[in-house]
Order: sequence, then C-alpha cells, then structure tokens
Amino acid sequence: MVDPGAPDGAFPRAITAVTLGVADVARSRAYYEALGWEPFEVHDEVVFIRLGGQILALFTAAGLAEDTGCDDLPAGSGSVTLARNFPSGADVDAAFARALAAGATSVVAPRSTSWGGYSSYVADPDGHLWELAWNPFWPIAADGTVGD
Repeated sequence: MVDPGAPDGAFPRAITAVTLGVADVARSRAYYEALGWEPFEVHDEVVFIRLGGQILALFTAAGLAEDTGCDDLPAGSGSVTLARNFPSGADVDAAFARALAAGATSVVAPRSTSWGGYSSYVADPDGHLWELAWNPFWPIAADGTVGD
C-alpha cells in the first residue's frame, strides 16, 4: 500500500489494530458490546471488533504475553491511553454515562479543559484508560473520523 503523503519507504500513516491484553475475554467482550461495539470474529482467547477502518482486539493477557515473547504484560498500566472524540460536550457526557453503565470506572469526570475542549477518562474492566473528549480543533466527520 502506498501512502501518497508519506516519505519514500515510510510506514503508511495509519494504525491497523490496537490489541488490549485482558484478564477475561468474555467480560471484556460484554463491556465493549454494551458500548455498542459488536465483534466480527470471536475465539476463546481473542475477540476482534471493527472500528471504522481499524481493529480493536481483546486478547488474553497470557496469550498476548506469549505472542509477543514478553514475560509479563500488566494490564491497564496507564502508560498508554486510548481516545474517542465526539462532536460535542453533550456527546461526551452521554458516552461517559454509557461507559459507566457498561462497567467502566470513572477516572476523571467530564470537565472543561485548559486547552479549550471537554474531556473525561474512564477505565475499562481491565484498567485500560480511555479518554472521551470533544476537541474544538479536531472536527468530527459524519463517519466518526477526525476531519480537517
């Protein structure tokens, strides 16, 4: 695949998949399904959810550690956050409420930010941090992607 805006030999400027190591695939699947994200492929150790042009994979922590050759991959360490931006602050409030109802833990309640946006953080059942935000500098297109 050629990315016409990337320098020669550079990786295409897109992320194909994000994989989260989880303690219990069934529990994590139920949580993300409660957010309205339906899996398209389900196995005992891994579930795949299509999110626009990307994939979210929920993989057992043990399976992910084996696959990567790492001894230990602590779930939800907070060294990485995932984000979903919304068209408005009201949409952030609604998403925050839905995430909590699905089993998320509130980390930071929705609030106005110093950079002019509106943001909150929740932790999924394995402690992975998700920012739910409205950024006035990043318009959201009808398909949910960040526009120009």
